[in-house]
Amino acid sequence: MKLGIIGGSGVAALAGIEEARPLAVTSPYGEPSAPLLAGRIAGLDVVFLARHGRHHRIPPHRINYRANIDCLKRAGVTDVLSLSACGSLREDLPPGTFVLVDQFIDRTRRAGSFFDEGLVAHVAFAEPTCRRLRAQLRAILEETGTPFAATGTYVAIEGPAFSTRAESRLYRAWGADVIGMTNLPEAKLAREAEICYQTVAMVTDFDAFRDGEAAVDVAAVLEVLQENARKAGELVAAFARQVAQQTRPEPCPAGCDRALDLAIVTPREAWEETAVRRNEAILARLLAESRPMS
Repeated sequence: MKLGIIGGSGVAALAGIEEARPLAVTSPYGEPSAPLLAGRIAGLDVVFLARHGRHHRIPPHRINYRANIDCLKRAGVTDVLSLSACGSLREDLPPGTFVLVDQFIDRTRRAGSFFDEGLVAHVAFAEPTCRRLRAQLRAILEETGTPFAATGTYVAIEGPAFSTRAESRLYRAWGADVIGMTNLPEAKLAREAEICYQTVAMVTDFDAFRDGEAAVDVAAVLEVLQENARKAGELVAAFARQVAQQTRPEPCPAGCDRALDLAIVTPREAWEETAVRRNEAILARLLAESRPMS
């Protein structure tokens, strides 16, 4: 396993990375949010990426999600933990709770695929996060006593404004549990890149559904971010210690790392060369398997 860690709001850096060094990776999709930082945690190879860039300068709707995932793939990342601040849509998920997201609702309007033209693929996304990673994280959270929900539905909104009260109540009626602005199309792109992906949504506030209470504001969110970031660092370290002593199952029992096997509909002989070159990292496994034996 090479673990990718995407740090969201409040997690622009991660304590405990040893032998840390910047990793120069380029992508045909442009620049990632920030330079990748490679190192080790508890003996496990890790690559850290600050989703919003250094000093939190990139808003959710301007993040280059394709470059971020493409660069992590080129860096050899096999699994990603997405650490993400979120709002709660449920009274029983107060600030400070971690939610292991297993479903998404997409309300964004962003470039959400590596397969734009010249090569068509439709990945299965019914189970959008990796149940293997989720089970490992659940065991750690239970052991540490951190308040958490073992599953949850994350509604992704375009942002950068928070939702209206009417929208917040609509999302609750849909059955959504938390609300955020960044995990889509990130999760879809990770699936296309055949990277195992799991969201750890860290609740910072209640969303706007509550009558008679002030709406969400940044000041209230920032009060919780620091403590959540500390707990996230501890979770990542515990996760690294656990998986560093194990052999990563291959293929992944959830099928994440074989997502393209039944997804590509364009015949191999009709793949446009420009599309192949653009997605050489995403298609690396299939290209290697299709090469004739020497």
